[in-house]
Amino acid sequence: MTSENTAMPQVQLGQNGPMIGAQGLGCMGMSEFYGETNETESRATLERALELGVTMYDTADMYGVGANEEFLAPFIAAHLDQVIVATKFGYTRTPENPDDWSLDNRPEFIRAAVDRSLKRLGIHVIDLYYMHRRDGVTPLEESIGAMADLVTAGKVKWLGLSAVSAAELRTAHAIHPISAVQSEWSIFTRDIEQEVVPAAVELGVTIVPYSPLGRGMLTGQAFANGLSGDDARQYFPRFAKENRDANMGLVAKIEEIASAKGVTSAQLALAWLNTQSNRLNVKTVPIPGTRKRMRLDENVAAVSIGLTTDEMEALEPLAAAVQGVSI
Repeated sequence: MTSENTAMPQVQLGQNGPMIGAQGLGCMGMSEFYGETNETESRATLERALELGVTMYDTADMYGVGANEEFLAPFIAAHLDQVIVATKFGYTRTPENPDDWSLDNRPEFIRAAVDRSLKRLGIHVIDLYYMHRRDGVTPLEESIGAMADLVTAGKVKWLGLSAVSAAELRTAHAIHPISAVQSEWSIFTRDIEQEVVPAAVELGVTIVPYSPLGRGMLTGQAFANGLSGDDARQYFPRFAKENRDANMGLVAKIEEIASAKGVTSAQLALAWLNTQSNRLNVKTVPIPGTRKRMRLDENVAAVSIGLTTDEMEALEPLAAAVQGVSI
């Protein structure tokens, strides 16, 4: 299924943000983590995404320890008025210490981090700025206060949080409006449906599901050619040898339903998320990541696919059967 004739629906970012394409693009893998990269194809994928109505491009300062933001800069410069730039702070990784996975949410760190991101991205203002993860030490009030100051200073337009609880979202939103919460959400990972999604609905916050394809597992292609030595997924519990067979058995059920419907497994997974979002009455902009135009076309086509009640019921039990925690 192609996406040539798919009109990309629009979703509002938060309560006061712009209307953006209902599917975004996760750019992390263009620089790091998922094996060998291809700059030429990745740049072509960025351009193709814009042609298809994708307007939000998601990165972070720690992806490629700054290299992903730098990689996106020429594309952003060429299409500044057409794209929404989303990036994140929080991890202290540097080119000198790429294995440092410490977190820092202190105001002074945030102020320095935003300036570094602005320089790498080659822009004067970041559209959507996320706290990547809580450091567990800095009071949320201090961190959100510092982020709010960035809005006042004109360095950031809208604020986001990633992987937070419903209580943290409410606390933050009371200090300054939060436009988006980025959390993992897929057929295999549904934790946020219990409390975070209802809080987002209540507050008018847009959910940005990351890893909607289970880091590639839900496509059925994750193990087709094996995971290369520089693919971080080999260290993830759900991809571990002791869990692999059980989880791929669940993927086989997805493939069976997708085949009967005449779509790919990836499209079924994204269609499930869209259908579930509608059921829960929450605004969502999934950000499946890809470095290939072919996969991008496939993913974007899913915005026009709906699932029946029977199909949703068949997929309902899978999350509870997944082996291994998601990280």
